[in-house]
Parts: sequence; C-alpha cells; structure tokens
Amino acid sequence: MSTASRLLQPQRTALLVVDLQQKLLPAIHEKERVLRSSLLLLRLAEALELPVVLTTQYAKGLGATVPEVVALRPDLVPLDKVSFSCFGDDGFRDRMGSLEGRDQLVVCGIESHICVAQTVLGALADGRQVHVASDAVGSRTEANRQVGLQRMAQAGACVSSAEAVIYELLGRSDVPAFKAMLPHLK
Repeated sequence: MSTASRLLQPQRTALLVVDLQQKLLPAIHEKERVLRSSLLLLRLAEALELPVVLTTQYAKGLGATVPEVVALRPDLVPLDKVSFSCFGDDGFRDRMGSLEGRDQLVVCGIESHICVAQTVLGALADGRQVHVASDAVGSRTEANRQVGLQRMAQAGACVSSAEAVIYELLGRSDVPAFKAMLPHLK
C-alpha cells in the first residue's frame, strides 16, 4: 500500500519544520505562502498535540528560526545541523528515535530540492510514511521547488497541501481541534 493511500493518524504523526531561517527565507520564491502554510501546520500540531521537530541549517551563517515561528511556538528549540539531510545529523536521528510510534511524518520548510528532499529521502529510507505539504515548502526558484516535489513523489512520499494534511488529521468537524483551527482556515 502506498503512502498516498494511507490516511494520516494524529497518534502516529509528527511535524518536521526544516530550516525556516532569517537569512534564508527572504530569498525563497513565494516565501509568504511557504511561511503562512507552515504556520498553519504548526497551529495544527499545537491543537492536536503532535510532536514537532524544528531544524536550522548552520544557524551561525544562515540565522536563527524566523520570528513568526518563534512567536507561535517559543517552546521549540531548533536542532542545528550542517548536513543537508536532517537524517545526516546524530542529534536529529536521536530525536526521531525518541518519538515512539510516530511513523508518519508531515514535512514543511526550505529548500524543497535540497534539505527538504534529502530529509524526505532519509525518512523514507528509515521506514517512515512521509507527507509533504507542497504549499509549505519552497526554494529560491519555482523550478527547483518543482524538482524537489517531483523527486520526493517519485521516491514514495505523498505530496499534498497544508490544508489537505490539516483536514485529514482533524478527521471530523465536531472536535475541539477543528474549532481551534477554523479561524485560521478562513
């Protein structure tokens, strides 16, 4: 059964936010879309109490996590890495290993064709089901964003959207998490 044919389940899902950083985000094509969709996923993670893993790529050079993410989730401490794939970092692998039962991963961040794609390939190799929110990933060019999305899809990741992920994880309209998310979905 392919990842695309399996519904996300809150008790099995974690959110991975890759490298939304101060010096990198301004260069991203349609950065407002990427940030807005990523913030929606962070709000969902809070509403459903999903674990969130936040990363930075060489923060000394590319800056800290963008203020909008920090303001929304000040409790999150980013894992800084120098490998492009998050799975190339020991601290990240340890963090993922501590998330028992969380074999479904929703991924957002930048850049689609570099860190996001390599991380998704690593997650798939690690036996995880991966959903990529296409509107919550970006690259400096739209062409490279598309290259990353195509590669991830060909490798077995489900490429959908932040809204599709949100409604799939909520599952119903009569739950408190839906009511918490509704103002952000209008």
